[in-house]
Amino acid sequence: MKSPGLLITTYLALLLIVVSASAQSKKITAAEAKNHVGETQTVCGKVVSTHYATSSKGQPTFLNLDEPYPKEVFTILIWGSERAKFGKPEEKYRNNRVCVTGKITDFRGKAKIAATDPRQVEVQK
Repeated sequence: MKSPGLLITTYLALLLIVVSASAQSKKITAAEAKNHVGETQTVCGKVVSTHYATSSKGQPTFLNLDEPYPKEVFTILIWGSERAKFGKPEEKYRNNRVCVTGKITDFRGKAKIAATDPRQVEVQK
């Protein structure tokens, strides 16, 4: 028979794992992202404006959620070096509700996630 202390410790460890996994899988809105800079989160919203900056350094593609540029509240950034993996993201994701998972960073007071893999961006049905 196992000791009660070992059973309690095992139970608490399992509970901690479940709570931790649940906290990490919580989705946040584009507006909430600014409060989670530095964290890895899943951010969801509707892609309302896009821009492929072909003549800018790094040829970035910007996918703005919930509010269009220049009042965007959150941006998914795809650098030109990663773009081929996504096809034409400015067309593929435009007007779709998406969730993106990654580390939230701040650029000029706006929250963003730089996506490097298409598996980070999930179109919601």
